[in-house]
Amino acid sequence: MPAFAAEPPVLRFATEEWPPFFSRSLPGNGLTGTLIGAVATRMGYAARIDYFPWKRAMEIGLRDHDYAGVAALVRNAEREKLCYFSSAVGSRQTVLAYLKDKPVTPAALAELKAVRIGTVGGYSYGEQFDEMARTGVLTVEPAISDEINLRKLLARRFTAIVIEKRMLRYLLAAERYTPADRARVGVTDHLFPTRNVHVCFQHTREGLQQQQAFDLAARDVDLSRLERDYWRDIQDVNARPTAP
Repeated sequence: MPAFAAEPPVLRFATEEWPPFFSRSLPGNGLTGTLIGAVATRMGYAARIDYFPWKRAMEIGLRDHDYAGVAALVRNAEREKLCYFSSAVGSRQTVLAYLKDKPVTPAALAELKAVRIGTVGGYSYGEQFDEMARTGVLTVEPAISDEINLRKLLARRFTAIVIEKRMLRYLLAAERYTPADRARVGVTDHLFPTRNVHVCFQHTREGLQQQQAFDLAARDVDLSRLERDYWRDIQDVNARPTAP
């Protein structure tokens, strides 16, 4: 009788559709999905990523015992109380996007006090921005997705939106947007620091063990090379979007 290898155990994570970082429609569940999958394989596991609206993903990933955690989050003091953070599995660069015929180019966040800004509910944009939004120094209007915010920006319902830079390029590259749409959008990219993102393992004894095993395995995976290769492969399938 032929011997069959046993199926590896599964590490299950909750997230939302957030291309090019996470998506059912992209190879390996997107860039960050690919990085997490590579580390899980090194651990002897298979990674499974399930998709929900973001707030639901947080609830399920952190409370449902069928899940290991949520992927992938920026680390902050509030979230430290909710989960055990892995080592970095990539980074995010937030930018302020605007229409070029009505540019928004502040030197600092404080200069945005009179600007109505589109955000996504439940997202963190950095401690300074989050605090200014929470205290009403900045006027923000949360939506359920970056896609909706981009449409509102193009329709002039927002003066500016905050969005991850590669996410913006990916969205604008879609066929539903015209070259004229792409040409209308500009960005201010010096207001937000580049931030690492992490897997957020459940705040349990098992979650701590999984986080420690994940970090140990990640040392043996060249995540930077995998990220470079992923972008190259994406370019081979679809022309790389032009920077806005």
